[in-house]
This record gives sequence, C-alpha cells and structure tokens, in this order.
Amino acid sequence: MPLEKKSLNSPDEIRIFPKGKVELVTIGGITFGRGTFEPGWKWSESLKPIVKTKSCKAPHTQYHVAGRLRVRMDDGTEEEFCPGDVSVLPSGHDAWVVGDEPAVVIDITGMTHYAEKAKKKREERNSVAKFGLDLFG
Repeated sequence: MPLEKKSLNSPDEIRIFPKGKVELVTIGGITFGRGTFEPGWKWSESLKPIVKTKSCKAPHTQYHVAGRLRVRMDDGTEEEFCPGDVSVLPSGHDAWVVGDEPAVVIDITGMTHYAEKAKKKREERNSVAKFGLDLFG
C-alpha cells in the first residue's frame, strides 16, 4: 500500500443537510468524515425526513473534536460526548447537539452512506459558486 495523504479541508465530497454537514475523504479504502452539527441540530429532525428510517442506522466510531453531542439508543440508553471523547455508536440511535457550540466529530466508520441522499459533491458546489460569481460579480 503506498503512502497517501488527503485533507478534510479539501474534501472529496460534502453532504449538506439542515443544521449540519459532513465532509468526506476516502483514502486507503476507508472513508473518513468530519461532521459539523450546529446548535439545535437533532438527527430525528434533520436527517430522519431525508433517510426515512426510525433512527440512525449507521454505526459510528468517532473522535469528538468540539462541542457536546448527546446520543439516545433505541433501547433508551443515553450518553453525552465532549471534546476528547472517543465513541462507538451501534446502529439504532438518535443524536443532538447540547448547548450553543457546534459539535464536530471525526468518524472513521459509518460515513460512506451517511446522509447520502443529501450529498452535494464538491465539484457541484464549486460550479454553483462560480455560476453565482458570474451572475453577480
């Protein structure tokens, strides 16, 4: 396997949804995601209408960078995660931002199809930005 490098600051793909986004890079066959969730974001309000499942079915292995995120499993178990925490979230959960600071997580599992119906490829975003500049600039 060759040495590879990619940056989440120049993602392969961005998926935008109400009060949040995920930035994705795939390297070495692994999709890494940086999820940014704004205050007031809740999976069941933001993504449930898009993915049409009762709860989040994607399992996650995450490093919590900023903000606080609370998770409730389908069985009622709850936990709150803060910066520096590492978590494993099985399939079947809801999650929401606690407080007035965005929650940021780095996820190494569960991002390949996360919010896929909301995806907005980087090239499309750049085309829209260029089109907007051509229109208004």
